[in-house]
Amino acid sequence: MAPRALWKGQLRLSLVSIPVEIFSATKSGARVSFRQIHKPSGKRIRYEKSVPGIGPVKTEDIVKGYEVDDGEYLLLDPDEIDAIKLETKKTFELVQFVDACEISPLYFDKPYYISASDELAQDAYRVVRDALRQAGKVGLGQVTMRGKEYLAAVKPCGDGLLMETLHYEDELREADQIFTDIEDEKVDKDLLEVATSLIDRKSAPFDAGAYHDKYAEAMQDLLDA
Repeated sequence: MAPRALWKGQLRLSLVSIPVEIFSATKSGARVSFRQIHKPSGKRIRYEKSVPGIGPVKTEDIVKGYEVDDGEYLLLDPDEIDAIKLETKKTFELVQFVDACEISPLYFDKPYYISASDELAQDAYRVVRDALRQAGKVGLGQVTMRGKEYLAAVKPCGDGLLMETLHYEDELREADQIFTDIEDEKVDKDLLEVATSLIDRKSAPFDAGAYHDKYAEAMQDLLDA
């Protein structure tokens, strides 16, 4: 079954607009998942929304609340939230280009494929792909999907283009808070030489297919049995 596009619109580079579609590059159903089952009856357990001291509540009586203090909430009506939702803009404009190595791996979130929408768009699509590859650059821009605006990077990927959503700066935790107890001392030269030698011996081109989730495979074998 062909994947369904998550977004359709125009990829814009200056005055050039290319009709494109965006697809998720990962599969959500690739791993074994389970449901909670009531053992005596064999029926699936359902979760019911309830309030302590009140019991089950109706969906129409539920609103979103932002906790401002312990047990105190600022309530928002659905209409108020809908009023500020970003419309799904149909244009994804590349506004800046940077060297790929300039972006720390910490910023990368989720990968997506960008494909030309039709045959007529392929010429311009290939020009952008090859220009990015020749320049060794990554294009940056913001794209709106499902009511949220994402910062995203676009780069060549085989015959096509790969888009990776990026975390915004304020979403990252400062590393200094984690590494504060690591003392700044020189390492033992002999131990460093041993570690470096080991790294050299085990260095090889990256091959994702060489790695497997052994737990997931054992679980699938158990289910098959």
